[in-house]
Amino acid sequence: MKTLLKVLSVTMVLCLLFALAACSGKKTDETTAAETSADQAALDKAAADKVAKLIDAIYVQERTDKTDEQCAAAKAAWDALTDAQKELVEGENADPDYFGRDTGDASKDDPRNADDIGEKELLVVSFGTSFNDSRVADIKGVEDALQAKFKDWSVRRAFTAQIIINHVQARDGEKIDNMDQALERAVKNGVKTLVVQPTHLMHGAEYDELTAALKKYEGKIDKIVVAEPLLGEVGKDASAINADKETVAKAITASALEDAKLESIEAADKAGTAFVFMGHGTSHTAKVSYSQMQTQMDKLGYKNVFIGTVEGEPEDTACEAVIEKAAKAGYKNIVLRPLMVVAGDHANNDMAGAEDDSWLSMFKASGKFADVATQIAGLGRIAAVQEIYCAHAQAAIDTVK
Repeated sequence: MKTLLKVLSVTMVLCLLFALAACSGKKTDETTAAETSADQAALDKAAADKVAKLIDAIYVQERTDKTDEQCAAAKAAWDALTDAQKELVEGENADPDYFGRDTGDASKDDPRNADDIGEKELLVVSFGTSFNDSRVADIKGVEDALQAKFKDWSVRRAFTAQIIINHVQARDGEKIDNMDQALERAVKNGVKTLVVQPTHLMHGAEYDELTAALKKYEGKIDKIVVAEPLLGEVGKDASAINADKETVAKAITASALEDAKLESIEAADKAGTAFVFMGHGTSHTAKVSYSQMQTQMDKLGYKNVFIGTVEGEPEDTACEAVIEKAAKAGYKNIVLRPLMVVAGDHANNDMAGAEDDSWLSMFKASGKFADVATQIAGLGRIAAVQEIYCAHAQAAIDTVK
């Protein structure tokens, strides 16, 4: 009996020791796993922060001797991240969409930065966009129309937004000239006559910057002429409209009706549908152009068409103001569409984005409408708009013959 008790005692002690050892081992394994997880999280964050810093470094409006190298470094660092690390990228301007968002096939674009220009160049100057499909349809669409019209002129491209140029270069490997690069290229190629066709909507701040940049090259190129922007002369007040504004008003409304599968503006009105065309807005004196476009719509009898702006300048074009006007007029169905040459960041994010402050979200949140839809299409892809640019370029060319 004593022997049995000794055996049982020893067995119990051994079991207790094994249990303690097992618990200790489990605790060690859990601690190690937690430490490993924390270490990996730190590594992931460090890798993502490195990419964010590289993106922020090229999110600038000035090109330097290091820009090409910086663009390549940012893309290489992004490609080296895991999918989980890419989601952690966050900086002053950096986010996962910088490299990760699918905006279409950049290979369908043409940067039009070739040499062998000849003596006559038609330089098409745009703000630019990093949205590939929109760049092809809207900017390249205008450039193609101009090249088809003016076969004995070399059509080239320049963007004024270096931030966008860097984005496209880093992400897609497509190099687009900025203004200085394009003008230096013209000088190097011996261009004698330079006609500049801006794709800008109006005589605003960007147009002023363009004309200022050209002054540095007046002695290097024999003749430099700047053509009119899309809407032509600004005019003194909201009542000043012209043929260009009328053409644009008719063209964008017709395209919007077609996309909405509505036969006419009258049919849309009868169905309780209104169209809201959202421009950028500006503090420049040219902001009256938006008021003029509203006047033009009214003159055409398009009572269910409203002009708005992202910046809310003029004030009555702010989103809240447009919501009130459309609701007061009794419309229950809203179609949002950009009043912009290019359907880029503003159209995709400020107008049609999922954020609470997008126009789509605010129109829905107002509770005043049964349906709110969006059409993401720029003016540049519309044939009638392309014809305006061709007419403006022709008028400029006629002055140098």
